[in-house]
Amino acid sequence: MHEYIHVREKMNDDDSASATIRPTVLFVVQPNESNTVDQRLFEFALWKNHRIPVVRMSLAEIYEKSSLDDKTGRLVIKAGGRREEVTVVYFRAGYAPSDYPSGYNTDDGSGIEWLARERLERSRATKCPCLGYHLAGMKKVQQELARDGAVERFFPENVGNTAQTIRTVFAGLFSLGADATEQDINSVKDVLFRGGEGRYVLKPQREGGGYNYYGKNLAEKLKENCIVAESSTGEEKDVRLDAALSEFILMERLFPPQQRAILLRNGQVEGAGMTISELGCFGTIVSTEDSQILHNEYGGFLLRTKFSGVDEGGVASGFATLSSPYLC
Repeated sequence: MHEYIHVREKMNDDDSASATIRPTVLFVVQPNESNTVDQRLFEFALWKNHRIPVVRMSLAEIYEKSSLDDKTGRLVIKAGGRREEVTVVYFRAGYAPSDYPSGYNTDDGSGIEWLARERLERSRATKCPCLGYHLAGMKKVQQELARDGAVERFFPENVGNTAQTIRTVFAGLFSLGADATEQDINSVKDVLFRGGEGRYVLKPQREGGGYNYYGKNLAEKLKENCIVAESSTGEEKDVRLDAALSEFILMERLFPPQQRAILLRNGQVEGAGMTISELGCFGTIVSTEDSQILHNEYGGFLLRTKFSGVDEGGVASGFATLSSPYLC
């Protein structure tokens, strides 16, 4: 238990009760979570290497079983008859509207998931990810960062045209909200009037696959939520976007190279044929509230492979399989 004692010594000694509260990592999960294998590996490693326990709770459970000291920021949960202080909050839920089924009715106290999220964010516990990084993963933020001048803000000196080089790997990302520019509207016209539905994908603020619109479905979705009028100049028709489209962005579709492969799922051959893959490289970063970087390192990769005729790509949602790179 040496690690446990060491952690307690490093924590703020805000009150005499601190000695009776064990530091804990809180996993925020969905009710009846089924995607648990990698989560359990983290849990077992934390206990084996550091003797740090993990508690798994949904947002609704957190609302019922936690309390926040507004003065110190200490977040305490009741688990297994013990009181434990949450030192790290690891979000494996809270990314989708379905994770907040009670709605945003916080005034009357019925929006318990949002109230639980607020309690977590107000606590002094380290959040993984923090709210800023959570938002950075949203498509709307990615679309804003792709606008002209956005990348340049991060490279004021722009030595060797760094920003321009970074832009060469960007796909087109277009707003469908009230801030839509002429360029954004032109991408919509490309789908509606120029047969461009195969060159784009309509994406909501979601991850994991299963929520995007492709091809004819994309064109129909835009037609249903656009008002088309004759142009005052007699040229191409004018387009006005309905507010319902503001939750989406329009993105240029990527066309990776294809290769023949055999796909396995649950130990069974799913099929063979032409496939495409997506390689994701991960990093770990820890920073302070004033943006001081304490840790920033490469953290591994994940390769997903699917049949080339499949539009979606999520593994948990059943569209793709986990794979390994073949280097030659």
